[in-house]
Amino acid sequence: MNDARAHALGFAHRFVPAANAPFTLLLLHGTGGNQDDLIPLGEMIAPGAALLAPRGKVLEQGMPRFFRRLAEGVFDVDDLKARTQELADFVGAATRAYGLDPRRVIAAGYSNGANIAASVLLMRPGTFAGAALLRAMVPFVPEARALLAGTRVLISDGRRDPFVPEGDADHLAQLLRERGADVTLRWQDAGHELTRADVDAVREWIAGFDPARPA
Repeated sequence: MNDARAHALGFAHRFVPAANAPFTLLLLHGTGGNQDDLIPLGEMIAPGAALLAPRGKVLEQGMPRFFRRLAEGVFDVDDLKARTQELADFVGAATRAYGLDPRRVIAAGYSNGANIAASVLLMRPGTFAGAALLRAMVPFVPEARALLAGTRVLISDGRRDPFVPEGDADHLAQLLRERGADVTLRWQDAGHELTRADVDAVREWIAGFDPARPA
């Protein structure tokens, strides 16, 4: 990614053009990751899709994140909301810059990336046609109800995850379903790390995904 394009779109990022798949996969890394981390995952779960991978702009002890937190598991909600708007704006700008169909963007986020993807779903419905949220927490509970009818969401969480509070996956699924999303919740025999079962779950979910279908 050249510096001029990154500056114009607001995020350092990588873009891999589509080969033979009709949608764009937005890859959102976890704490300490970068725009390269999830490219191999994207290639495994959606071969041939366009890949768009921004790097979080917040640094925590030198580690990139998408938004600030006050402590482990305690989010700076004001910063989260501002960064959510910023990321949604980036997605819109990037789809225009690269000639992508904004109706065919699917997010795949891990940990911190999953949390901000969930926040985008709740604050800026329509940014994604769907989202795979890997090891996600409830980012916050909004007062207004986003309209998510026609939006498909996969939540894949580990039963032994020490970082995601017990009940958060079910609560997040409920919040999204109440707003009309079609939510699939998968539990993995794992902790916070990603496993082959996660890869298989996302690949299966994406294989049955048609972003162009009517809501």
